[in-house]
Amino acid sequence: MHKWLSLSALIIILDQLTKWFAERTLPLFEPVAILPFLNFTLVYNTGAAFSLLSQAGGWQRWFFVSLALVVSVFIIVWLKQLKPEERLTATGLALLLGGAIGNLIDRLWHGKVIDFIDMHVAGYHWPAFNIADAAISMGAVLLIICSLIGIHRERQQGDDTDAPR
Repeated sequence: MHKWLSLSALIIILDQLTKWFAERTLPLFEPVAILPFLNFTLVYNTGAAFSLLSQAGGWQRWFFVSLALVVSVFIIVWLKQLKPEERLTATGLALLLGGAIGNLIDRLWHGKVIDFIDMHVAGYHWPAFNIADAAISMGAVLLIICSLIGIHRERQQGDDTDAPR
Protein backbone atom coordinates (compact mmCIF):
# COMPACT_ATOMS: atom_id res chain seq x y z
CA MET A 1 0.00 0.00 0.00
CA HIS A 2 2.97 2.31 0.59
CA LYS A 3 3.72 2.73 -3.11
CA TRP A 4 0.09 3.62 -3.88
CA LEU A 5 0.01 6.26 -1.16
CA SER A 6 3.34 7.52 -2.50
CA LEU A 7 1.75 7.94 -5.94
CA SER A 8 -1.11 9.88 -4.32
CA ALA A 9 1.42 12.06 -2.47
CA LEU A 10 3.28 12.73 -5.74
CA ILE A 11 0.03 13.86 -7.38
CA ILE A 12 -0.72 16.15 -4.41
CA ILE A 13 2.77 17.69 -4.51
CA LEU A 14 2.71 18.23 -8.30
CA ASP A 15 -0.79 19.66 -8.09
CA GLN A 16 0.01 22.09 -5.30
CA LEU A 17 3.35 23.19 -6.84
CA THR A 18 1.76 23.89 -10.23
CA LYS A 19 -1.11 25.80 -8.62
CA TRP A 20 1.36 27.83 -6.57
CA PHE A 21 3.32 28.62 -9.73
CA ALA A 22 0.15 29.49 -11.67
CA GLU A 23 -1.04 31.90 -8.97
CA ARG A 24 2.29 33.68 -8.86
CA THR A 25 2.96 33.93 -12.59
CA LEU A 26 -0.34 34.03 -14.47
CA PRO A 27 -2.64 37.03 -14.75
CA LEU A 28 -6.22 36.25 -13.74
CA PHE A 29 -8.45 35.30 -16.71
CA GLU A 30 -5.76 36.17 -19.31
CA PRO A 31 -4.70 33.24 -21.51
CA VAL A 32 -0.99 32.60 -21.99
CA ALA A 33 -0.47 30.53 -25.16
CA ILE A 34 1.71 27.46 -24.61
CA LEU A 35 0.83 25.32 -27.66
CA PRO A 36 -1.69 25.80 -30.50
CA PHE A 37 -4.26 23.85 -28.43
CA LEU A 38 -3.12 24.76 -24.90
CA ASN A 39 -3.19 27.94 -22.84
CA PHE A 40 -2.43 28.53 -19.21
CA THR A 41 -5.22 30.70 -17.80
CA LEU A 42 -5.62 31.33 -14.08
CA VAL A 43 -9.22 30.90 -12.93
CA TYR A 44 -10.91 29.97 -9.68
CA ASN A 45 -13.72 27.45 -9.27
CA THR A 46 -15.94 27.48 -6.18
CA GLY A 47 -17.99 24.59 -7.57
CA ALA A 48 -17.17 21.11 -8.79
CA ALA A 49 -16.50 19.77 -12.28
CA PHE A 50 -17.60 22.19 -15.00
CA SER A 51 -18.28 24.76 -12.23
CA LEU A 52 -21.26 22.73 -10.98
CA LEU A 53 -22.83 24.62 -8.03
CA SER A 54 -20.32 27.48 -8.33
CA GLN A 55 -23.10 30.03 -7.77
CA ALA A 56 -24.65 28.21 -4.81
CA GLY A 57 -23.82 30.84 -2.21
CA GLY A 58 -20.99 29.22 -0.22
CA TRP A 59 -22.49 26.08 1.29
CA GLN A 60 -21.00 24.03 -1.56
CA ARG A 61 -17.47 24.56 -0.21
CA TRP A 62 -18.21 22.52 2.90
CA PHE A 63 -20.26 20.01 0.97
CA PHE A 64 -17.31 19.32 -1.36
CA VAL A 65 -14.86 19.28 1.58
CA SER A 66 -17.02 16.67 3.33
CA LEU A 67 -17.45 14.67 0.14
CA ALA A 68 -13.69 14.65 -0.51
CA LEU A 69 -12.99 13.47 3.04
CA VAL A 70 -15.54 10.65 2.85
CA VAL A 71 -14.33 9.56 -0.59
CA SER A 72 -10.69 9.67 0.55
CA VAL A 73 -11.41 7.40 3.54
CA PHE A 74 -13.37 5.04 1.27
CA ILE A 75 -10.47 4.89 -1.21
CA ILE A 76 -7.90 4.20 1.51
CA VAL A 77 -10.04 1.35 2.88
CA TRP A 78 -10.47 -0.03 -0.66
CA LEU A 79 -6.71 0.21 -1.31
CA LYS A 80 -6.01 -1.76 1.89
CA GLN A 81 -8.29 -4.58 0.72
CA LEU A 82 -6.78 -5.01 -2.75
CA LYS A 83 -4.74 -8.05 -3.65
CA PRO A 84 -1.14 -7.44 -4.80
CA GLU A 85 -2.01 -8.37 -8.41
CA GLU A 86 -4.70 -5.66 -8.62
CA ARG A 87 -2.15 -3.02 -9.65
CA LEU A 88 -4.32 -1.29 -12.25
CA THR A 89 -7.15 -0.81 -9.75
CA ALA A 90 -4.67 0.41 -7.14
CA THR A 91 -3.18 2.90 -9.62
CA GLY A 92 -6.63 4.25 -10.45
CA LEU A 93 -7.52 4.60 -6.77
CA ALA A 94 -4.19 6.28 -5.97
CA LEU A 95 -4.77 8.82 -8.76
CA LEU A 96 -8.29 9.50 -7.49
CA LEU A 97 -7.04 9.91 -3.93
CA GLY A 98 -4.23 12.28 -4.90
CA GLY A 99 -6.57 14.39 -7.02
CA ALA A 100 -9.29 14.50 -4.37
CA ILE A 101 -6.84 15.61 -1.70
CA GLY A 102 -5.18 18.13 -4.02
CA ASN A 103 -8.49 19.89 -4.61
CA LEU A 104 -9.48 19.41 -0.95
CA ILE A 105 -6.41 21.40 0.09
CA ASP A 106 -7.50 24.24 -2.21
CA ARG A 107 -11.02 24.29 -0.80
CA LEU A 108 -9.74 24.33 2.78
CA TRP A 109 -6.94 26.83 2.18
CA HIS A 110 -8.47 29.16 -0.43
CA GLY A 111 -12.20 28.40 -0.36
CA LYS A 112 -12.04 27.56 -4.07
CA VAL A 113 -10.07 25.38 -6.49
CA ILE A 114 -7.26 26.88 -8.56
CA ASP A 115 -7.50 25.91 -12.25
CA PHE A 116 -5.12 26.95 -14.99
CA ILE A 117 -4.93 24.39 -17.81
CA ASP A 118 -7.02 25.59 -20.76
CA MET A 119 -7.26 23.16 -23.69
CA HIS A 120 -9.01 24.27 -26.88
CA VAL A 121 -9.67 23.20 -30.45
CA ALA A 122 -11.12 25.35 -33.25
CA GLY A 123 -12.27 28.02 -30.79
CA TYR A 124 -13.95 25.55 -28.42
CA HIS A 125 -12.48 25.48 -24.92
CA TRP A 126 -12.66 22.63 -22.45
CA PRO A 127 -13.37 24.01 -18.96
CA ALA A 128 -10.11 24.95 -17.22
CA PHE A 129 -8.67 22.26 -14.98
CA ASN A 130 -5.58 21.38 -12.94
CA ILE A 131 -3.29 18.41 -12.20
CA ALA A 132 -5.66 17.09 -9.51
CA ASP A 133 -8.56 17.12 -11.99
CA ALA A 134 -6.43 15.30 -14.58
CA ALA A 135 -5.46 12.66 -12.00
CA ILE A 136 -9.11 12.19 -10.99
CA SER A 137 -10.10 11.74 -14.65
CA MET A 138 -7.28 9.28 -15.36
CA GLY A 139 -8.08 7.36 -12.18
CA ALA A 140 -11.75 7.12 -13.13
CA VAL A 141 -10.85 5.86 -16.62
CA LEU A 142 -8.55 3.20 -15.11
CA LEU A 143 -11.30 2.04 -12.74
CA ILE A 144 -13.76 1.80 -15.64
CA ILE A 145 -11.23 -0.25 -17.61
CA CYS A 146 -10.70 -2.51 -14.57
CA SER A 147 -14.45 -2.96 -14.25
CA LEU A 148 -14.79 -3.85 -17.94
CA ILE A 149 -11.88 -6.30 -17.71
CA GLY A 150 -13.51 -7.89 -14.65
CA ILE A 151 -16.85 -8.25 -16.45
CA HIS A 152 -15.06 -9.77 -19.45
CA ARG A 153 -13.20 -12.27 -17.21
CA GLU A 154 -16.42 -13.23 -15.42
CA ARG A 155 -18.13 -13.89 -18.75
CA GLN A 156 -15.19 -15.98 -19.95
CA GLN A 157 -15.20 -18.00 -16.74
CA GLY A 158 -18.98 -18.43 -17.04
CA ASP A 159 -18.58 -19.67 -20.62
CA ASP A 160 -15.95 -22.16 -19.47
CA THR A 161 -18.15 -23.56 -16.70
CA ASP A 162 -21.26 -23.70 -18.92
CA ALA A 163 -19.53 -25.81 -21.57
CA PRO A 164 -20.62 -29.48 -21.72
CA ARG A 165 -18.11 -31.94 -20.32
